[in-house]
Amino acid sequence: MNRRDFLKGLVGTSYVVLSGSSVLAPLNALAASGAKAGDGWLTTGSHFGAFKMKRKNGVIDQVIPFDRDKYPTDMINGVKGLVYNPSRVRYPMVRLDFLLKGHKSDTSQRGDFRFVRVTWDKALSLFKDSLDEVQTKYGPSGLHAGQTGWRATGQLHSSTSHMQRAVGMHGNFVKKVGDYSTGAGQTILPYILGSTEVYAQGTSWPLILENSKTIILWSNDPYKNLQVGWNAETHESYAYLAQLKDKVAKGEIRVISIDPVVTKTQQYLGCEQLYVNPQTDVALMLGIAHEMVAKNLHDTKFIEGYSLGFDRFLPYIQGETDGIEKTPEWAAEITGVSAEIIRDLAKVMTQSRTQMLMGWCIQRQQHGEQPYWMAAVLATMTGQIGLPGGGISYGHHYSSIGVPSSGAAAPGAFPRNLDEDQKPLFDSNDFKGTSSTIPVARWIDAILEPGKTIDSNGSKVTFPDIKMMVFSGNNPWNHHQDRNRMKQAFQKLECVVTIDMNWTATCRFSDIVLPACTTFERNDIDVYGSYANRGVLAMQKMVEPLYESLSDFEIFTRFARIMGKEKEYTRGMTEREWLNKLYTDCKNANAGKFDMPEFDEFWKQGYVHFGEGKPWTRHAAFREDPEINPLGTPSGLIEIFSRKIAQYQYDDCPGHPTWMEKSERSHGGPGSDKFPVWMQSCHPDKRLHSQMCESEQFRETYTVNGREPVYLNPDDAKKRGIKAGDVVRVFNNRGQLLAGAVVSNNFPKGVIRIHEGAWYGPVGEDGSKEGGAEIGALCSYGDPNTLTQDIGTSKLAQACSAYTCLVEFEKYQGKVPSVSSFSGPVEIAL
Repeated sequence: MNRRDFLKGLVGTSYVVLSGSSVLAPLNALAASGAKAGDGWLTTGSHFGAFKMKRKNGVIDQVIPFDRDKYPTDMINGVKGLVYNPSRVRYPMVRLDFLLKGHKSDTSQRGDFRFVRVTWDKALSLFKDSLDEVQTKYGPSGLHAGQTGWRATGQLHSSTSHMQRAVGMHGNFVKKVGDYSTGAGQTILPYILGSTEVYAQGTSWPLILENSKTIILWSNDPYKNLQVGWNAETHESYAYLAQLKDKVAKGEIRVISIDPVVTKTQQYLGCEQLYVNPQTDVALMLGIAHEMVAKNLHDTKFIEGYSLGFDRFLPYIQGETDGIEKTPEWAAEITGVSAEIIRDLAKVMTQSRTQMLMGWCIQRQQHGEQPYWMAAVLATMTGQIGLPGGGISYGHHYSSIGVPSSGAAAPGAFPRNLDEDQKPLFDSNDFKGTSSTIPVARWIDAILEPGKTIDSNGSKVTFPDIKMMVFSGNNPWNHHQDRNRMKQAFQKLECVVTIDMNWTATCRFSDIVLPACTTFERNDIDVYGSYANRGVLAMQKMVEPLYESLSDFEIFTRFARIMGKEKEYTRGMTEREWLNKLYTDCKNANAGKFDMPEFDEFWKQGYVHFGEGKPWTRHAAFREDPEINPLGTPSGLIEIFSRKIAQYQYDDCPGHPTWMEKSERSHGGPGSDKFPVWMQSCHPDKRLHSQMCESEQFRETYTVNGREPVYLNPDDAKKRGIKAGDVVRVFNNRGQLLAGAVVSNNFPKGVIRIHEGAWYGPVGEDGSKEGGAEIGALCSYGDPNTLTQDIGTSKLAQACSAYTCLVEFEKYQGKVPSVSSFSGPVEIAL
């Protein structure tokens, strides 16, 4: 029996073994099979870094960091668990009632986790038949295939590219604009600084370390977040953070972390922490600005030469427009930061070279556009934008932004769109008077309220009547808000198709689920370092795809074959030929700069180095000559007051930065009488969003009682009779979850933290995983988006507001239900 046949036999008969508490059983079983698979060390990459892997008897045996990675993350210990885990989607599955009744199924059953195993041919035919039905009955407005996520690394097997190219060959569909990470920021900043900024290369770390006297980390935790990257991460930023730590210890650079909690970065650097009441950062910034003006600390020459609208903003600071002067005393009452400290901040920021490094979580709140806008105004008032080690950055915690880039040409990717001469089977652009593109976080609104028109970034958006959703490499049941509202919306859909590696909650609430293989079960190439662009990495297949999983290329090649468009889809090339093409195109683009070996030699050695980069200062050209190098704003200058935004006449996003109260705010704000605790749901420390939550043995290193940790202040915990290790029920009017208590002085009173990305695991009233489709079901593992509210940041961005969230918590009483997040479905035999 060959290894493939052995695997088929194993997965067909040993579901119970694989669904147990350990992955050691299947590993040992595979090793005992005697299968041969070309043992040896191979190179690959992932969001968590580049690795060397060794396989033995056909399975991954050892994982070690890439030799160029001097600061590997401990997530490397979870990599094997990405391949060998009980959550794997093993073969194509169809929801029971959908298989029986198709688009007329009982959608209230969606999420009950009852599925039937089918063949690949059957599943792909059902997929195409559903697309046919939706396009015939509703046209492109009935199909949304525009949701995208972090996908797996690799330039060829990009899940988004394959899904959207293949579905696009069938017909047009509704798409999205923006993303959940930076939705408010990337919308507001082009009006203010002329680009989205959040994904732009920032001033190089060497220049910051050489020139900055003060660094302000504003709601920013780079030491935690730089563990992962969009492409294979180099972790080079950690070398600069180590230098910064040394400079802090010597008193050469003052670092201030402005955050309600003590961050991992603050602990590592040994720097100062300045507590601020949650969601009140704009008020703090306004108090600083008032002090700058009152003491004539601001740079009037820079303001006059490089910005527009300060004269329209100044009356607001001074209280002439609304009768409220934004003094440090006014700000102190709202923020919990003393007037004395606010005055000191104004002095520090203007009298020495100051680099502001903004985090992303601060804009994931109601009116999330305002803190980013106001921070840009403060940086403008200091007069330091465009100076090395001064000004503002919105991305130094992401994918090693700030590491000098090699400047080399990177490899391209598999095409997402149709080729110029290609036409879809259903060639219609009739969206029935509705919008073909909607804000990324408003798709649940569209499903629930089709035909409704909303304001969005200066335009009107009319929601299409969505009947079908297609997801690939994307887990919206992680990143969207308000699970019960999502359940209501999903009951209105006729069909949901998901392509993924694991049984995420998105798969659970789908009708057709197709098993994709992991990054380590296919060949690919990747950029080594998204912004450092340090080289090109071979992603060599570690093991054959487990069970019946296939690569994205193979899945959608088969789908295109059903449509009669296989050659159009692949352009007549195999996987190997595509990899050769992508690499060779990169080689040719870099010809004359440096030599790259031929593809076969590259594949054998596993990596080609592009070289080091030169330090660079963001906005330096603009500062040197704003007329020759204008910003992309309407005026070409920094817009403190935006005429364009003012013309929209939005009550929740006026023409200049403004303090506006939230619908929910702790520490005496709205809603805190009933739910007094602010829940912070920031990016996790031990995974990438929801990726790696499935890695069972690694997950066990940080879970509490088998659940996601909830971090609590000692006084808050004691008041509720909770001690470390207890199972805690966290709840509000939107939902309820269970989590494991971690009691820590790093968290102030009235603030808790549950990392986003915890897998949603609903259970019925009897504790069974089959009951999770019910509205109000308890999340057994600890998904914070069970509790967050689904509202737009403002009429401008309409982005997610997950951080505007109040809760209460208590020690859980009664029998604790089992976690339902990580096992497969209830398989029904027909």
